[in-house]
Amino acid sequence: MVKLVLIRHGQSEWNLENKFTGWTDVNLSENGVKEAIAAGDLLKKDGYTFDVAFSSVLTRANRTMALVLHELGEDNIEKHFTWRLNERHYGALQGLNKADSAKKWGDEQVHIWRRSADVQPPALEKDDPRFPGNQELYQNLIKSGEMEEKDLPTTECLVDTAKRVKPYFDEHIAPAIKAGKKVLIAAHGNSLRALVMELEHLTPAQIISVEIPTGKPLVYELDEKTLEVLNKYYL
Repeated sequence: MVKLVLIRHGQSEWNLENKFTGWTDVNLSENGVKEAIAAGDLLKKDGYTFDVAFSSVLTRANRTMALVLHELGEDNIEKHFTWRLNERHYGALQGLNKADSAKKWGDEQVHIWRRSADVQPPALEKDDPRFPGNQELYQNLIKSGEMEEKDLPTTECLVDTAKRVKPYFDEHIAPAIKAGKKVLIAAHGNSLRALVMELEHLTPAQIISVEIPTGKPLVYELDEKTLEVLNKYYL
């Protein structure tokens, strides 16, 4: 049996302001920092250590990972950062207040955009500054060969997110687990839901009701050979 620990970033500034965040690179709120430190302390008290950590390229997840590892005294372990673990891209909703959006489009429509697995929110135009192709971070990732222009989303549903998360898990994370490494993944609500869907073999209909709270370590006990889930729990 091996353990895999997932943690959604601590509360972000836009979580606090009730805004759709997606690929917008916002920082942790003061409470989010406290959540990440508390998560690291909890892991330390329960005797967890890690060999390798994976995160997105977004500050709120990176900082959560750093704060957790610092509490564990493991600042210098192997780390990997990938756009494939980014939050779901919320398209034209990014930066909008969720309550205001409900007033504009109706509660039911916004609920469908937020919670359905296969319905995309309205897409961005590619000349919109919120489109990743207009941002230096992703321009540099394209130049480095880490992603291609076709990978840049104008909007995403959860199924779209899973299509980029799964190959990264299969090619990079799963081999590390099978090699006996103790793995931490610090990411986002929807990229982690995509991982949960993969690990637990959930259908798009089943994943709708799954919520992952900020800053709470979620432990999966896996068969070391097949990575089938034996048990799961929050610390």
